[in-house]
Amino acid sequence: MPHANDHTPWQVFLIFLRLGLTSFGGPVAHLGFFRQEFVSRRRWLSERSYADLVTLCQFLPGPASSQVGIALGLSRAGYAGALAAWLGFTLPSALALTLLALGLGGYAEAVPAGILHGLKVVAVAIVAQAVWGMARTLCADAPRILLMLASACLVLLVPAAWAQVAVMVAAAGAGLMLLKPGSSVVHEPLPIGVSQRAGVWWWLLFFALLLGLPLLAGLWPDPTLNMIDAFYRTGALVFGGGHVMLPLLQAEVVPTGWVGNETFVAGYGAAQAVPGPLFTFAAFLGASMHGPQSGWLGAVLCLLAIFAPAFLLVFAALPLWERLRRNPSLQAAMQGVNAAVVGLLLAALYQPLWTSAIGQPLDVVLALLALVALMAFRLPPWLVVIACGLGGQCLSLLR
Repeated sequence: MPHANDHTPWQVFLIFLRLGLTSFGGPVAHLGFFRQEFVSRRRWLSERSYADLVTLCQFLPGPASSQVGIALGLSRAGYAGALAAWLGFTLPSALALTLLALGLGGYAEAVPAGILHGLKVVAVAIVAQAVWGMARTLCADAPRILLMLASACLVLLVPAAWAQVAVMVAAAGAGLMLLKPGSSVVHEPLPIGVSQRAGVWWWLLFFALLLGLPLLAGLWPDPTLNMIDAFYRTGALVFGGGHVMLPLLQAEVVPTGWVGNETFVAGYGAAQAVPGPLFTFAAFLGASMHGPQSGWLGAVLCLLAIFAPAFLLVFAALPLWERLRRNPSLQAAMQGVNAAVVGLLLAALYQPLWTSAIGQPLDVVLALLALVALMAFRLPPWLVVIACGLGGQCLSLLR
């Protein structure tokens, strides 16, 4: 049943805070957690609308799972809801990484390896559930099943960020040629609350900052402005998720002497051990800096700078996207793209999730138990995550 008391920014914050504390496994797993929470459990939107939203955020630069969360918060409680969703989902990992950078806690080292392994295993079950549920709705006939399988195979054979975008573009063309929006395909509006005029202004602000910050940094050589420019530019130009940003950030902060290379690598390792978006690695870097800013102020500035493009792009693109989704030809193309999105999730279920988490038969057993708990007993994901973490620690004692 839909929840009637989750329209306020505070309720949105609490919902996403729980997800931020339990969503391990990277962006693909995050999309699985979101689907289970907001499509299956809370029914904020339909399977097709969720897939359309995921498709849009896959095409946009920046952290796709965080952008989906921002859009969900926006649809539920306006701009304040978007901020609340981002803050709830981002705060746990950003806080943990900042504390680690300041030397106030050894978060990554304090978590036993067995628990971390169990958290990887539960991500396999979460994504498997998402693939199964989305495939039943979005790949309901032979052409779309073939598109899903072909997309998965191509992405596995060409593991590059550009390949994912290319596959979705090709799937859109295949949808135009092979699929027709039948009477059952109706427009399901997204309650975004952003006018097209406001969307234009958000586009202008996005490009004004992208082009203006480097100019200001050149005219007014302030170290803090250079830092904000570096992190904003990274957030605005990265396609393919958090891992793709790492070489760009390393080129910005290591040669300048802001962060040592050993510290950079250690922070990246710690970022793998915390839930939530990998982009919160920016908080670690900001807190670790020897140059423009450091400590809590550095962490906050870098975090806001790298996520600012995600907000601006979602606010700018959603009104245009909502208008385009009404076009019958685009509906046919979207059927193909949605099938491809399921294929991308299927590919990610194998690489990197399965290959990094499943190493022996006991891992398969734990993953299957988690899947049964989610699908048959409909236990809340946060409870399954905790159980799998403890299960992973128990398995480590048997090895």
